[in-house]
Amino acid sequence: MEREGSPQPPPREGSSPPGERPASDLGQALSQILHRLTGPESRRGSARNAALQDLSALLEATGCDRLFAGSDTPLGGAPGTLGAVTAALEKHAAPRKEEGGADGCSAVAEKAAAVGLLFTKLLRRVESAKESPGCLAWKRGLRHLAGPIYVFAITHSLQQPWTRPGAREVAREVLALLLRVTECGSVAGFLHGEHEGEKGRFAEILGLLQPDLNKESWKNNPATKHVFSWTLQQVTRPWLNQHLERILPPSLLISDDYQIENKVLGVHCLHHIVLNVPAADLLQYNRAQVLYHALFNHLYTPEHHLIQAVLLCLLDLFPVLEKGLHWQGGAARPTTHCDEVLQLILTHMEPEHRILLRRTYARNLPAFVKRLGILTVRHWKRLERVILGYLEVYDGPEEEARLKTLETLKLLMQYTWPRVSCRLVVLLKALLKLICDVARDSSLTPETVKGALLEEATDCLLLLDRCSQGQVKHLKSRSLPPAVPGPCRRHEWGSCRCRHTEEHTDWL
Repeated sequence: MEREGSPQPPPREGSSPPGERPASDLGQALSQILHRLTGPESRRGSARNAALQDLSALLEATGCDRLFAGSDTPLGGAPGTLGAVTAALEKHAAPRKEEGGADGCSAVAEKAAAVGLLFTKLLRRVESAKESPGCLAWKRGLRHLAGPIYVFAITHSLQQPWTRPGAREVAREVLALLLRVTECGSVAGFLHGEHEGEKGRFAEILGLLQPDLNKESWKNNPATKHVFSWTLQQVTRPWLNQHLERILPPSLLISDDYQIENKVLGVHCLHHIVLNVPAADLLQYNRAQVLYHALFNHLYTPEHHLIQAVLLCLLDLFPVLEKGLHWQGGAARPTTHCDEVLQLILTHMEPEHRILLRRTYARNLPAFVKRLGILTVRHWKRLERVILGYLEVYDGPEEEARLKTLETLKLLMQYTWPRVSCRLVVLLKALLKLICDVARDSSLTPETVKGALLEEATDCLLLLDRCSQGQVKHLKSRSLPPAVPGPCRRHEWGSCRCRHTEEHTDWL
């Protein structure tokens, strides 16, 4: 206790001017708000709403220089506490696993809108401090705020079940204001740094998401996986490889879930990693093999969205896996991962009757033939069975499966032309039957699609003739009666479509 009348010590540098809240009082007020947001009383909605109102009043009543004073102290001072309050507000607005249903999602959207308005007010105070020549601590104070505000903005700006148009608009405004305050032209610049040598905030964001991305907790907050995936897609090479140890385990965890939606999301994350991390880093510690086996196992799940994502990722992973393989000559070339995947795909394609899966397999088959080149000859017999079977089946108005099968056949003949002549009759009959099926087709298939089928089939006939030294013309005239259905043979071979194909093969 100081004696009455004793001289007062001179004011310390940075102390509060008369009429403003001292820094100690500000820190105490923020600590009380933080306790109400995170303590036992936070379960009561009235206590949380009162805390939000008190924080709003506090931001309005506190000057910019007081708000960020003490940010260079070891504990961060009032800005450090304000950062903890910001993180608590982000958690408060985040959706929880138990908040499903329309009512729960509406409640989350309401909380997000209220928190978003607070963040907008806070960022505007930062913007004011930025423009004030006397306040220089805003940049250090912003370090405590940027991460949680970014996570909030992405969580509620994406089109997801827990968001509503009003909350999405507020969240997008918060994100735009955050980028303006941090002087970043884009989210990518915010994450990896706008200028060369500048440290971005991607590592900080990963640190904030990490507690909700482990095996026990990643499903507690349904937004975390989407924020992680969306943020990951914004960071490309050459910035991504330095974070590989932190991004690969969550991506594998999400892809290994039993829900198809999570499997697809995780595979998209893995695909982005494969595209944006150097091959040397993927090959280190056998990471590429881990990726391959995780993706290969997904091929046993008969879901067309997942199969499409997995095949695209594998096609980009093959060059990494086969980077060190060199054929020395003198012996048979070793089988590759691409051979293994193609073998499994053909096994699934033969008995497959679901249209969407047939289209997915057929859509990706040409890329595998291109990848293997002449080595596709190892799979000739199975490819032939698949091609013949898929050319016979109508695929709907788009005819995607049959068009892609014809493309596969063309590539197969180009790469393995010495083996084509011994299968000439079988392939010729299949192509002629397809041409007549298209000519007789009276369904809703557009004329453009029929024309594309005829053009692809004609190209296959021309290529087949070149591979067989001109035997197609002779065999076509001899094998047309048994190869083509009766109605087409009697009435429609002279129709415009069949005549078009005949004219294009007259020189054969």
